This record gives sequence, C-alpha cells and structure tokens, in this order.
Amino acid sequence: MNDRTNTHDDEPTTGAMDLAEYTDILGEIEEQAPWRMNADKEMDYVDGNQLDSELLQRQQAVGIPPAIEDLMGPAIRALTGYEESTRTDWRVSPDGGPDGQDVADAMNYQLKQAEKQSHADTACGAAFRPQAAVGVGWVEVGKESDPFLYPYRCTSVHRNEIHWDMQGNLNDPLLDKSRWLRRSRWLRPERIEAAFPKHKQLIRLCGRHGSQWWGDQTALAAMDGGGSTGLQNAWNNTRGWTIEESRWYDPTRKELCLVEMWYRRWEQSAVLTAPDGRVVEFDEDNQAHLYAVTTGVSKVTMATIARVRMGYWLGPHCLHDGPSPYPHRYFPYVPFFAFREDRTAVPYGYARSMIYQQDSINSGTAKLRWGMGVVRTERTKGAVAMSDAQFRQMIARPDADIVLNQEHMAMPGATFKVHRDFQLNDQQFKLIQDSRQAIERVSVITSGFQGKSGTATSGVQEQTQVDQTNQSLGTLMGNFRMARARVGEILMALIVADWGSKQQTVTIQSPDGVTPDRVIELNKPEMDPATGMQYLSNDLLRTMLKVGLDEVPSNSTYRGQQLAAMSESVKSLPPQYQAAVLPFMVSLMDVPYKKEVVDAIRAASSQESPEAVEKRIKDEVQQALVQAGHELKARELDMKYSPEKLRAEIAKIVSETVESGVRSSFSAMQAAQTVAQLPMVAPIADVLLQNAGWQAPTPSGMDPEIPQPEVAMPVQPDMAAPGDTSPQTPADPMSAAQGVNQGINTMREDSQIA
Repeated sequence: MNDRTNTHDDEPTTGAMDLAEYTDILGEIEEQAPWRMNADKEMDYVDGNQLDSELLQRQQAVGIPPAIEDLMGPAIRALTGYEESTRTDWRVSPDGGPDGQDVADAMNYQLKQAEKQSHADTACGAAFRPQAAVGVGWVEVGKESDPFLYPYRCTSVHRNEIHWDMQGNLNDPLLDKSRWLRRSRWLRPERIEAAFPKHKQLIRLCGRHGSQWWGDQTALAAMDGGGSTGLQNAWNNTRGWTIEESRWYDPTRKELCLVEMWYRRWEQSAVLTAPDGRVVEFDEDNQAHLYAVTTGVSKVTMATIARVRMGYWLGPHCLHDGPSPYPHRYFPYVPFFAFREDRTAVPYGYARSMIYQQDSINSGTAKLRWGMGVVRTERTKGAVAMSDAQFRQMIARPDADIVLNQEHMAMPGATFKVHRDFQLNDQQFKLIQDSRQAIERVSVITSGFQGKSGTATSGVQEQTQVDQTNQSLGTLMGNFRMARARVGEILMALIVADWGSKQQTVTIQSPDGVTPDRVIELNKPEMDPATGMQYLSNDLLRTMLKVGLDEVPSNSTYRGQQLAAMSESVKSLPPQYQAAVLPFMVSLMDVPYKKEVVDAIRAASSQESPEAVEKRIKDEVQQALVQAGHELKARELDMKYSPEKLRAEIAKIVSETVESGVRSSFSAMQAAQTVAQLPMVAPIADVLLQNAGWQAPTPSGMDPEIPQPEVAMPVQPDMAAPGDTSPQTPADPMSAAQGVNQGINTMREDSQIA
C-alpha cells in the first residue's frame, strides 16, 4: 500500500487522525507479511510444547509413543542467563564537554535509582527472551498513572499486541522514522469507562451490543430525545465502518479491544542552533531566543521535523487524539530486534533454524523407542488359536504368551516367525545424534555454553568454543544493548521533564563504601558578578546528556571474579600495601553493612603497631628532654639578663657607638686639617699605612655629609706681620742657613740648647 495522503484531496495529512486514515492503517496491517503464527509456534517449541494434537493422533493410531527431548528450551535459557550475567548499568555522560559533569553524575545516580524502582532490568530481560527466540520483543517506558506507585514504569509487552509500520524500516531498528505504531488490548468495558469518563455511555453500549449497539431502541430513543453530539457521530461511524466486529468486540467475554495509536506528522519548523550544538525550536515569545538571534550568537534555520501524536480508538470510535504527553520524540514502545528479513523486514530469531532439527529428534526418539519394543511377525492364516486383534495385543506385550494352532502348524507350509529389526534402530540412533549436533551447528549455542559436557577434550578447547559462541552472538547482543540504551534515554527524558528548572539537591551515596558521598545542587540560582544577571548553575535543561552502557557488568558473579583476581594480586604485596587495598576488596564483596566494614578497617589500619608506639614514646621523651634543656637555658638567661639590665646595656652600647663615631669623626677632621696645612705629610702617611697592612674597606663607606658653617677661611699672610710674636706665625728667616741653625727647636749635636 502506498503512503497514505488525505482521502479527500491531495494535501498531506496533518493534525488529528481521522477514521479514513485509521482504516487505511488497519488495511496496511492486513497486507503485511504473515509471520506471527510462525512466531507463536516457535515460542511454543521453546516452551516445550512441541507435539500438536494431529501428530499425537497419528502416532497413537500406529502405536508410536509420544517423545520430546527439548533442546531448544535449554539453549534459549542459556542465552537469557548469558544476558543477565553480562548485564551492565546505564551511564550518563555530558554530550557537550566536561562542563556538565556534575549534572551528568547527578542524573546518573537518579537514573540508576529509577532503573531499580521501575523494574527496567526485569522488563529488558523479559523482552530479550522473545528477541532471541523469535526475533522481536517490546518494552514500554512511560509514566505510572497510579499516584501510589513509582512515577515511572518499564514493562514488557507481548509481540502480538503491537503492530508497526514495516515499510522500508530495515535500517531503522528503533523505529525513529516509522509513521505509526499500534497497540491493542482486550479490556472490560468498566475498565475503559474509568479511563474515559466522557465516553461512558458509548463504551457501555459497545460492551453490551458490540457493533450493533446503534440498533438498540434505547440508544435511538436517546438520540431522538436530544442525545449527545459525540454519540450521534459514533452512531454514524459505526453504521459506515467495514471492519469486522470480531476485530474489536468479543461477545463471549464481553470485552472490547482498545487501540493505542502512535503516529508522526512531519512539518516545517524554525529551529535555533546554539553554539554548543543544542538544537531547539525557535520561540518568538522567548526573549532569550530573540536576544541570541539578534546578537548573532545563534542562527535560525528551517527544517523538517516529526511531531509525535497519539490517539485511543475503540473500534471506529476515536476516544482521544492529541500531541504526545511525553517530552521526547520517540514512541514509548522500544523494539528489541534480533534479525530481520531483507525484503519484508519480518523479525526472526534462533528458533527458526532449530525447529526442524527439534522435530527430527522428537520423531527419531519416538520411532527408536517404538522400534525397540515393536516386533514383526510372519504367520499363515490360522496359525494362532486367537483372533487377529487378540494376537496383535498379545504380541506387543513383553510377556507375550502365544498359543499356536497345533493342527494348522502340522500342515505343510504352515509358518510362524517373530522378527526384531535392530539394524534399522541403529540407523535411527545415528540420525538422532546428528540432529543433536545439528542444533548446535545451526544455533551456534554449544553444549559448553549451556554448561553441559560437549565435544571438547580439554579446558582450553572448551573455553575456545565458548568464546566462539560469544563472538557469534555479537549481532544479537549489539541490538539488545542499543535498545536497552534507548530505554534508559527515554526514562531519563521523563525525569528531566519532571524536574525541569526546579532546584534539586541530589545526594549521591557511595555504593561501595570507598568513595565519599557527594551533594550536587541542580538548577541553583546564582548571580553573575560581571554582568549582574541571574542564572542557574548546573542547569539541567541546558545540559546535553547522553545515555550509554558501562563497559563492565555490575552483577555479583563479575564482582566475585574481580575479587578473586585482586586477591591473587594482593597476596604478593607488602603488608602495608595489603592494608591499603583491603577496603577496595571489601567493596567487591556482597556483605551487609559494607560501608561500616570499610570504615572499621580504615579505623583499625590507622592504629599504631606496638613497635610504632614504642618508637613514638622514645621520640616524645627525647623531645621532652630537649625541650626541658631549652627551658633551663632560657631560665638561666632570664636570670643573667633581666629586661632592665638588657635595656641598660643596649643604651650603653648605643652611647659608646655614638662616642666612637664622634671620636672617629674628630680624628678624621684633624687628619684632614693636617693634610691641608702640610700637604707633604700625605705621602709619608700613605707609606706608613701601607707598611702597617692597611687595605681599603669593601664596600666603601658612605659620606656622613657633616654640615659646614659659612665661615671664611683664614688667609695666611705671606710674611709675619710686624710685632707678631705668635709661634704659629714665625718670621721668615733671612737665609736657609739661618732657618736651620737658629730655629727655636733646633737641636745641637751635643744636645745643648744654644
């Protein structure tokens, strides 16, 4: 069937779904490739129901006992056990850089709590079983309507309740581009009335009369007397609908089929692209959007986007139609596909290739058992003294007692022989063995993978076979992980939508007792000191997050393997390293009060050993002795140098320093005066200082800058003034000889004064 457009014109379908479009979808479902009956049969084989009534009747007619050697069930159960043993937790990480790590950590903790409370692991595990067996399983992720339960729910849905758009979605494993998805459930009318009280009268009449409710005289009288408009429209729709009543009304149980229809509408819309990569729909009434476009920080582009809508249908009656109540852009039903056919996109699993070999084993076992007990007789007519029916019943017994007709056996040519064909049974046994091995070949689920003894002759060979099985399950497990990540993504979207921009405080408790507890504030109002604008720190709505799966499992089996490996590694470490690693080993154990045990170990490891205590006592004694010696010395100094004495000595040192400076200055000035009066003395003084070992000081001194009074220097007269008798200004001698021989201090050779 071609993609549907509006029945009345060529315009594409927009808005709510009408009855004509809904009828076209039902016709499209009828034209899909038939596969559900085969899937039901394959699941019956997996459940152990492998013999139908027709086969049992034919076997009973020829005397073959029924036999079932179930090999498909254990193989699929081994796969489900493998999924549970390798199951990993969801991990939330920032998609726009490390800035949102705190938000991602808070949402990661909250998502793990929702994973437990909403039973997401149980739902995904229940969907994995039909996924591996028949190729598809479904999980619903939505909000719980009962306020007394956890606000979110994850439940598995049977494959026969859901139909989806199978046209061209082979490369769309999560139905992100599918046009529609339909779920149908058979419910009692009173249950539907509680959900749609506005249509209570219509639902009650449909539950009582089915599609013929419009012929009820009571309903017609109500219409003539001013019935509701909705009921009048429903009456017209019922009379004009061509879908069989059995599709939505069960007259025996008085149940109605309520259809939940999810569909997409594609339309052009303006989107705003932020610098960090976030894309949101442009809102003209949003001031932040207008500011971002005006300043050029973000740009607006036109794009074709899909909007999800949903409606409830009861036969031809639409009870509700409107936009999706969820914030995400996905259908709330997540498909878990294993494999799909290339042309029809029909899902299939491992049971398809195993069912023929299972039939061969069952029929071969039945025939082998029958052949071991059956006999073939050859006799002439009248050889036995009983009827043919009595003879056949007697010969089939292991304690058969056959009475022969003596007169007949005495006749020439009379014969009676009993044959057992052991050669044929041996061939059947070999065929059964080949069928047992063929199941492992076609399903790649070996006996070693199931925990049974197989064809391996050594541990290495058995491990190799298990690794090969794990490798062959790569496609199945990859599809399962992708679908399970989508379940976590939808669950996180519901949590983010409920929290919104409200301030939240998330306390991340340590799961192992080793890492400390953390408190993260989400949507905390703060003020930008630079601009003065208010903003939200750890803004949940503005942080780009993505949901993935951890690389390692978190189950108890894997933790036990980690504990064993770590124990072997720690054995060879020194004692101090073993004590440091012990808290991490306890975190891998499944023991109660794990945090308390880790705290007790750390407290005990912080206590000192007897040797350390003895050493600490010796150190403290030595330190006390040293401290006591210092105190005695200080007391002695206090007694010897009292504060008053110290101040007096300091004053004395200062006065002596001043006196020494003054003396030095006076001596310097006298030397300068002498040099100024007798310049010829300077060279002699230099030689005397040099012989005494004088050296220039390093660094050199500074100029004291002694102030000089403004006094005129005395002028020495060239000759003595008349009448001057001062010894400081003697009269010039008349000659050199006179100056030498007649000086006032001239010494004679005989030391006599002249």
